[in-house]
Amino acid sequence: MANITKFYPATATKPFFGGLFDEFFNQNLINFVGADTVVNQPAVNVLEMPDAFRLEIAAPGFEKQDFTVNVEKDRLTVSGKRETSTEDKQEKFMRREFHFTSFQRSFNLPDSVNQNEVVAVYNNGVLQVTLPKKAESKAVTKTIVIE
Repeated sequence: MANITKFYPATATKPFFGGLFDEFFNQNLINFVGADTVVNQPAVNVLEMPDAFRLEIAAPGFEKQDFTVNVEKDRLTVSGKRETSTEDKQEKFMRREFHFTSFQRSFNLPDSVNQNEVVAVYNNGVLQVTLPKKAESKAVTKTIVIE
């Protein structure tokens, strides 16, 4: 039975730098720039139904007034912005921190979408945007009899 050993070509630098070089370049992005500066893009599910398309955008912690949904020139843009602040007072020490979270997602709309009837609902951390199809483009299922 053979053993598999990982090969690290930069191990020769460890005596001089104590592994600092390797640790720096193997860091997670969050560790490098900080968790507050990483841009978050919410996950989106896109569903097609016979009479509409539906987008489900995962955005927990937001309120419905934090969202903006725009339709312009066959493009749907969903954005969210949330600001929170905390204050910690102890004896003569006071600390105040602000936290901003924002995102923006855009989607090209097919010609089959009725842009005048788009509806958005926020419930339990999920923003649902329903894009109704135009009457002439709704899928009609018809069984063809083979003769």
